[in-house]
Amino acid sequence: MAKDRTETLRHEQSPIEEPEREPRWPAFIAILAAVGLYTGLPEELTMGPRWLFPAAVLALSIPGIVFYHTGRHRLNSIFGWTAEGLLTAGLVICVSRLIQALFTNNVKPEQLLLSAASLWITNILVFALWYWRLDAGGPYQRDKVPGHSEGAFLFPQMTMSKEKLREVGQQNWSPNFIDYLFLAFNTSTAFSPTDVPALARWAKMLMMLQSLLSLLIIALLAARAVNIL
Repeated sequence: MAKDRTETLRHEQSPIEEPEREPRWPAFIAILAAVGLYTGLPEELTMGPRWLFPAAVLALSIPGIVFYHTGRHRLNSIFGWTAEGLLTAGLVICVSRLIQALFTNNVKPEQLLLSAASLWITNILVFALWYWRLDAGGPYQRDKVPGHSEGAFLFPQMTMSKEKLREVGQQNWSPNFIDYLFLAFNTSTAFSPTDVPALARWAKMLMMLQSLLSLLIIALLAARAVNIL
């Protein structure tokens, strides 16, 4: 009896293991990369002073990181949504100006090709951020529970049994930014889902928009730029 009480007391006093929190630095690096690609575009494709758009995005992203580390997750989400919305608006505007430049010939063919490549990569980064931010309530909500069984996307791990996940050492698997980056990359290259189908309507709409932008950049603009070189 005494041994049983000792084991029970030890079990009650042992700390409860919390789910591992997903690192946020990959998403911040993606934001920095998108901003850097914007600064490399010709002036004909940018909006206003070259420093204004990057400064606005960083002014929203850096406080979001501070709010995350201080536990203000609601403010972190609001600033994150605003920064990603600004990135999306900038991407759409730059793509539209790239289309105009194709017909006005005010951008050199070499610059046109490089700009198309930069915007194609930016398209992947921006939508990877959206998928990461919105799926299953966002990273903060996904951090609350171990594993991942419900969300807007059907990852292959979600179709595996608990026993199989345990066998491969992924019993607490949950998607992180790299998984959403892989999803965005496949959407931009295949113009459709590959191994990760979309379940939610908002996810399908975002993937349609991403595929459309990628199609405009690759099939229309980049191909035309190569032809006029």
